[in-house]
This record gives sequence, structure tokens and C-alpha cells, in this order.
Amino acid sequence: MAGERQARVADRIRVILSERLQKGLRDPRLGFVTITEVRVTGDLQNASVFYTVYGTDEEREGTAAALKAATGMLRSEVGRHLNTRLTPTLEFIPDALPEEATHLTALLAEAQERDEQVRGLAEGARYAGDADPYRHDDEEQ
Repeated sequence: MAGERQARVADRIRVILSERLQKGLRDPRLGFVTITEVRVTGDLQNASVFYTVYGTDEEREGTAAALKAATGMLRSEVGRHLNTRLTPTLEFIPDALPEEATHLTALLAEAQERDEQVRGLAEGARYAGDADPYRHDDEEQ
């Protein structure tokens, strides 16, 4: 029951923040931000907001600074739209999902390349001994 309420509050916070960021902040440092996930503590007092930024490292750093500067205003916005007794504190955390996805894609490409190398070596290969080195019961010795 409590976990269900946490999930509903987290989803509502994600929607509120996404809509507010879509309208834009008056901060030129803010880049193209996507709220990927919100996790709320059991007492609904703290919310961890995970986000990704499309762009360069400088744009990511600028967006992190812009979100940190706008945390109070965004918390007020959440408090206005959230029907809870207390407004949770917001902590913005950059999500490592894009970097992990890029790393996994690179690993998969490397594995595919190695498979191709092994397949190339195996094309002209022959058995070192007989084709079937095992004894069978129907054969005479």
C-alpha cells in the first residue's frame, strides 16, 4: 500500500517537472533535459530526480548548474500541484543511462567483430584427427 503511494507520488512529480521544464526556465544554461525517473522515500519527504541531457559535456554541466539554481522554484511548483501535506525536497541526479547504453553498444560491436574473426578462421578448418573420434557400439574393434 505504501509502495503504491510512493509510486503514484513519484510519477506525479515526474509529470509536473517534465511539464515545467517543457515550458522552459529563464536560464540559458538549461539544455534539452529528459526526466527519466523519480524515486521518493517512504515518508514522501525526499525525491531523487534522475535526468539525462542531450548534448556535450559543457551542456550537461550547464544544465546541472541550472537545475541546482532552480531547485527551489521547481519544488514550489511541485508543492502547488501535489496534494500532500509536505512538499518533498528535490535532488537532481544525472542519469548514467546514455553512457551505459553507449558502452554496451560498443561491447556488442566488439563481440560481433570477434565472432566474425572466429567464423573466418573456422571456414577452412579441418579436424586434426578423424572427423568422428568417438567409438560407436555398432563398430568392430
